[in-house]
Amino acid sequence: MHILSIALKEIKSTLREKRTFVFMLAFPVVLMLILGTALSNAFVSSTPVDNIRLLYKNDATNGQLSQSWQAFADALAKEGIETTPLAADMDGKLEVREDHYTAYAEIDDRGLALYTSSKNTIESNIVQGMLTAFSDRYNLAAAAYETDPSKAEAILAGANAEGTEFVRETALDADKKPGSIDYYAIAMTTMIGLYAALPGSMLFQGERSRNTLARLTAAPVSKAEVFIGKVAGTTFINSIMVGAVMLVSGVLFQADWGSHPALVLLVLTAEVAFSISFGLGLSYLFGGEAARTFIMIFTQVASFVGGAYFPIADTDKGLGLLTELSPLRWANRALTRIIFSDDLNAAWPTIGLFAASAAAFLAVSVISIRRKEAL
Repeated sequence: MHILSIALKEIKSTLREKRTFVFMLAFPVVLMLILGTALSNAFVSSTPVDNIRLLYKNDATNGQLSQSWQAFADALAKEGIETTPLAADMDGKLEVREDHYTAYAEIDDRGLALYTSSKNTIESNIVQGMLTAFSDRYNLAAAAYETDPSKAEAILAGANAEGTEFVRETALDADKKPGSIDYYAIAMTTMIGLYAALPGSMLFQGERSRNTLARLTAAPVSKAEVFIGKVAGTTFINSIMVGAVMLVSGVLFQADWGSHPALVLLVLTAEVAFSISFGLGLSYLFGGEAARTFIMIFTQVASFVGGAYFPIADTDKGLGLLTELSPLRWANRALTRIIFSDDLNAAWPTIGLFAASAAAFLAVSVISIRRKEAL
């Protein structure tokens, strides 16, 4: 009961600090908006391609091939690719060389020949990939005609008699990727979770500066109850603040937090618990002002190398080790996998790492309290 009362007192005290609450909520939201808007192009993985023009010459006497090619050309037109038959007075290769067309295709009974230009590499590769798919499907249909002609039409249509596709494509890279707002929603939320180390460093230093620690020590409450109550209360209210940032980013900016918000919030709570314990342990190791200075430097460095301000790609060995030591890196990586890959197992190693680190710093605090025989 005493633990709950102390925790509630800590929650109320934090809520009275309106400037702290505004900082914990407004600061990440504003940064999220600024960085997410300014760096939106850095998260665009696709390149717009337009004005693809395919010139072709159809000399096929095989009726099935000619019919299949015409159906394929019609399908290309629906996709925005202009297909033009070769006129009598035109040289297809010259037209491509002079960049009048993206590619030139010749179709006859022997097969299909494609000529492309190095001036339009992306567009040429797109056309080549489509024609390769057409060629492969037609060859499969031609083989089917020899064994079971009834299946050939279905193959050219892309499905079997039951409506199931003959070829299924599975991408190794997830189709779902974070946009700029999604990325910075995660990064700013985890960053503000790390800033919880500051109130953690003030858990008992604040009581000393307000001259209330003596009264708290004299109360008929054990030091263990005071310690647990203050840590629990501070962890709870800071987790609520982090959850508020998560909610605001989802409502105002439509940030994608995936389909497992409870697990996401659990990872964030584990990070907050670590941050509180980290700040508390440092306050006993270095003292109040020195601890706060160290925390400010650490959070900025950890944010920078952990990907709070820009995505961290592959790095060299030295910087790579530094990024792996950042708590933000742990949280950001786990949340990204949970949200965008539905990898629920990514949460548990990160939660375990935060829990073990928090336990280590709490142990430092407990040992210091026992040595001083005072809070």
